Amino acid sequence: MSAAPPLTVTAPQLRPPHRYIAIEGPIGVGKTTLATLLAERWSMRTLFERPQDNPFLERFYRDTTRYALQTQLNFALQRLTQTREVAEAMTGHAPLIADFITQKSELFARLTLPDDEFHLYRDIASRIDTSAPAPDLVVYLQASPEVLFARIQKRALPMELQIPDAYLRALCDAYNDFFYHYDATPLLTVNAEHLNPLDSPADFALLVDRIESMRGRKEFFVKGTSL
Repeated sequence: MSAAPPLTVTAPQLRPPHRYIAIEGPIGVGKTTLATLLAERWSMRTLFERPQDNPFLERFYRDTTRYALQTQLNFALQRLTQTREVAEAMTGHAPLIADFITQKSELFARLTLPDDEFHLYRDIASRIDTSAPAPDLVVYLQASPEVLFARIQKRALPMELQIPDAYLRALCDAYNDFFYHYDATPLLTVNAEHLNPLDSPADFALLVDRIESMRGRKEFFVKGTSL
């Protein structure tokens, strides 16, 4: 009897499906973790937000009304740097993955500023902002305020533990509204409440497969469904 042919195992796709991918979502949802995992899988260059570089942020979490304008203006200056970093990264050969999109700046400003300060912020931001290359795909990680609060408590970063519950809830609503109307790029919305790509290789594989197979302009992924 002749020997059986060797088992052929199909190698996973290790080339990224896009040259520039951005992961988005509210604080605690796992943006940086997922971006890091995907970068390792697809050999992508990473670009991460640096909220810790904002000297007003900790004071903002303690007193959102008093320090909102200073915080948002500092982030506007950071966005200017980030747009340059994205543009520079896109001139190279390595594909890029980031844990933010620069287009979301007004989301936080609208959420935190009264009308007069918001108009002042927009006027200033419009003078310092520059356009960055748009991602080929945005992955929006979505979770409830309760799930985010639990994750923030678990990682126990002192600055984040000061975030008011009301602010976190309003932030989730603002993100959902922003991405409901978002149409600048292809968008994959992922329900991240029961998805754990860091500790579950199976969950990570499910999400990778969904990103690689996405063909529509807007899609929604919930673990265990085919939406």
